[in-house]
Amino acid sequence: MSGAIPTIAEAARLIAAKQLSPVELTRACLDRVHKLDGELHAFVHLTEERALAEARAAEAAISAHGPKGPLHGIPIGLKDIVDTKGVPTTCQSKFLQDNIPDADAACAEKLAAAGTVLIGKTTTHEFADGGPSFDLPKPPARNPWNTEHFTAGSSSGTGAAVAAGLILGGIGTDTGGSIRGPAALCGIAGIKPTYGLVSRAGVAPAAFSLDHIGPMAWTAEDCALMLQALAGHDPRDPASASRPIPNYTARLGSGVKGLKIGVIHHFHETDHKVSDGTQRGIAAAIATFRDLGAEMREVQVSPLQDWLACGSLISITERAAAFEEWARTRLGDFSERLRSRLMLGAFVTGVDYVQAVRRRRELRAELQAAMKGLDAVLTATQPAEAAKIDAVPKWDLFGPPNFTMPFNVAGYPAISVCSGFGEGGLPLAIQLAGKPFQEPTLLRIADAFEKATQFRERRPALLAA
Repeated sequence: MSGAIPTIAEAARLIAAKQLSPVELTRACLDRVHKLDGELHAFVHLTEERALAEARAAEAAISAHGPKGPLHGIPIGLKDIVDTKGVPTTCQSKFLQDNIPDADAACAEKLAAAGTVLIGKTTTHEFADGGPSFDLPKPPARNPWNTEHFTAGSSSGTGAAVAAGLILGGIGTDTGGSIRGPAALCGIAGIKPTYGLVSRAGVAPAAFSLDHIGPMAWTAEDCALMLQALAGHDPRDPASASRPIPNYTARLGSGVKGLKIGVIHHFHETDHKVSDGTQRGIAAAIATFRDLGAEMREVQVSPLQDWLACGSLISITERAAAFEEWARTRLGDFSERLRSRLMLGAFVTGVDYVQAVRRRRELRAELQAAMKGLDAVLTATQPAEAAKIDAVPKWDLFGPPNFTMPFNVAGYPAISVCSGFGEGGLPLAIQLAGKPFQEPTLLRIADAFEKATQFRERRPALLAA
C-alpha cells in the first residue's frame, strides 16, 4: 500500500471492493510503527505476529464471504488499561509489569468480533492518571506534529498513533477529558459517549462514576463506525445502560440545516480564556455551522470553575478508593505524580465527597435545562496548541479549569474535532456535546463540520520526513 493513509471508512470500502488487502494495510501500519515509534513512544507493547495472523485470517474470510462489517481487517490499538487475553496489560505501572489477563475486556472483545486487527497496546499515563511521567517503566507518548510537545492524556498513545497513521482507530478512556484532550492536541476525532453506553468491564478503573470508554480515529465518521461495534448493554458493568442501539452512521452526510447549536461562550472567553488561535477556530466553526444552515444560540451555565471543582474532587476521591490497598502498602511504587494525587485524595472527607455528588446533580440539571430545545452545545476542547512535554505542571488538575470535565460530571456525550492549526503549526480543536444517548445527532454535526472544512487533508510533517 502506498500513498495517503486511508480513514477507516475509506479502507472499508476498498477492502470490500477487494482493492485493498488487510495484510497490505497491516504491513503498512507496522512499517510506520517501526519507522516512527522510536520517536513517538505511542506503543508499550507491539503484537506484530498476532496482527499479521489476524490480517491473513481477515483477508481469507473476506475473500470467501465478504467483510462482516466496516471494521473487518482494520488495524487498531488498545489503550494499555484495557485487558487483553494473553497480551500484557500493564497500565504503564510498576505494579502490573507481569500482568497477562486471561480474558479480554468487553471493548476488546467487541472489536475483535468485528474483525479488527490488533497492532498493539498504546501508551497511557499510569492507571490513566498523573500526567506525562518520566519515572515509569516506559516513556510518555509524544505529539507527532512536534515530538517536543505533549499529546495530552491519558489516552496519549492512541492519540499519537492515530494521528501518525500507525493505526486507523483505537480505544481511549475518559474520566475528565482523556479521550478528547489527546484528540484535540493530536488533531484527530475522539468521542466520549454517554455514561453507560460502552461497557467498562475489563478496563482498569480510575473514578468509577466518571469513567467512559470510547473510540478515537481520524474522523467523526470513523468514530461512528467504531461506536457501532462498541455500544450495547453488558451486565458485567453495573453502570451499563440497557437500551436499543441506533445506527450511528445513518444520518452522516445529511448536514446540519435546521439544527440548533448553543455556544457556551463564557467557558472559553471568560472562565478560561483561550489562545487567539483557538478563539479564531471557534469563531470560524460558528460561521461554518451558520453557513451550513444551523441556528446558533448563546448558552449560559455555571462557571467552568464550578464544574472542575466538583468533578476533580469526585475524581481524586474515587481514584484514592480504587488504589487504597496499594497506596497503604506500596505507595513508593507509584510514579511521583500519581503518588501525590492519591495522597491528596485520601484526605478528602466523606462530607466533602457527598457535597460534591449533590452539586453534581445540580450542575447536571442545569445543563439539561440549558440544552432544552438544542441539539448540541459548542466550546473549546483545549485552551491552545500542545505545550512542551516537559512544561506540563505537576498539579495541572488544579490549574486553570479544563473544558472537558463538565461533560464527565454530567455524563453527556462529547466529541473533539480538529478546527485548524495554531501559529506553531500544531492542531486546534472544538468540542461539541450532545444530549444523553443522542450520539447519532452529535456525530452528524461533527461529520458535517469536518466535511465542510479541509483540516482532515493535513497529516503530521513527521510522516513526510
